Amino acid sequence: MSKNTPGPSPLAGTHKLTMLAWCTLFVLCTALFLDVLDFSMINVALPSIRTDLHMSTSSLQWVVSAYVLGYGGFLLLGGRAADLFGRRRVFLVALAVFAIASLSGGFATAGTLLIVTRFVKGVSAAFTLPAALSIITTTFPEGPARNKALSVFTGAAAAGFSLGLVIGGLLTSIGWRWVFFTPAPVALVALVAGVRLVATDNRAQRTLRTFDVAGAVSMTAAVLLLVYTLVQAPQAGWISARTLGSLIGAAAISAAFVVRERRARAPLIRLGILRSSSLRRANLGAMSWSGSWVGFLFITTLYLQQLRGWSALGTGFAIFPAGFIVLMAAPHMLPWLIERFGVMRLIEAGMVLSAAGYALFLSIGFHSGYAFGMLPTFLLPGAGIALLYGPLNIAGTSGIAPEEQGLAGALLNTSIEFGGALGLAVVTAVINADVGSAGTPQATLNAFHAAIFVPVGLAALGAVATITPHKARRKNFSAGRMNQV
Repeated sequence: MSKNTPGPSPLAGTHKLTMLAWCTLFVLCTALFLDVLDFSMINVALPSIRTDLHMSTSSLQWVVSAYVLGYGGFLLLGGRAADLFGRRRVFLVALAVFAIASLSGGFATAGTLLIVTRFVKGVSAAFTLPAALSIITTTFPEGPARNKALSVFTGAAAAGFSLGLVIGGLLTSIGWRWVFFTPAPVALVALVAGVRLVATDNRAQRTLRTFDVAGAVSMTAAVLLLVYTLVQAPQAGWISARTLGSLIGAAAISAAFVVRERRARAPLIRLGILRSSSLRRANLGAMSWSGSWVGFLFITTLYLQQLRGWSALGTGFAIFPAGFIVLMAAPHMLPWLIERFGVMRLIEAGMVLSAAGYALFLSIGFHSGYAFGMLPTFLLPGAGIALLYGPLNIAGTSGIAPEEQGLAGALLNTSIEFGGALGLAVVTAVINADVGSAGTPQATLNAFHAAIFVPVGLAALGAVATITPHKARRKNFSAGRMNQV
């Protein structure tokens, strides 16, 4: 395959995926799988890391937060870089950096070095994910083929999340360093395969002379500060001078970025992309869903380990069915459901199922069984994710010009990241406020029950935000085309 010309279409003129299409998709899905797996595995390894590296609780938090900060802070820049400098190039370079950072983390002998490698891995994932998503959306045309590809992409994310909870526990039992070592060779294999399989995108790209450096710096600074503020708000306090000052600072930098982009001859981000109704609704839905799901997982994890005494590995197995449903259902059933009902209706249904599952937690007590107590609270949201995650990606990228597909994907995933950080912060604040000074098991359970209204409310808000206007419902989403609203 020539490096200067695009390779043959993996579709070969048909809606069915060819062997080349499957191989290309496998490489892209492997990168997503590793990103989600890495984030999922690290939570199980934290106690061992703290003991071995003699880290304090506050510094241990940054093993997780550094990844979130790097990922959330650089997503928009990563997506735009893929559009400007080539999706294949950005994807492969970021995947190589991920492998190196993962290997370096395994050899870390101090907490500071480990935190730095986690930040680098977060940044690399911020470049890998939007590049992979835009490769899919520019390679597979709208319709059954793209729906199928994005459904498989959804399954890869679910597999990474579900298996990460279990694999992380197994690897930590051998040694926490294997949580870092294991992804490195997988990433290198995917890198070698990607060099051969991912076609070069053949289109005019802007040169470094026209790259909007000021826009890139201000945008990244604003997002980094906002993510940092959301991560630290539960500890610093929502109305503390530190939190309010950071929010004001992020707003000021964002305003400067908008002014810059309006006046720039070659803006980094064309603000007109936000006029797309489907893109706006998809981003609102993604933010609401992510906040509800992350908040719910935080509550249930604390419930199982703090009140019921479950181990980290046992908790991973308890949550596993949610991801397993997505892994099994999304690649096989989702393409047909999209053609039959349209993406927005599936998103709405997924939100409703998720809210119903979260609400079931209100019936959970100290002695509730798993099969008839906890399991339904995971199965319903799992079914909801199977319905909504792929359609969110379709809704957020359909109708967008090829040269802005990376940006559209980055916007969607930035919304997911912000939603998760915000949902977690609000849930944490509610739990801390309701536990109070009592700190008894009953007070803790009451706090969990109060906090569950946050995920329920966010999921309901997501359903409302993605409601299709009545007139647009008549133009049902057939053969993968978005409703024009």
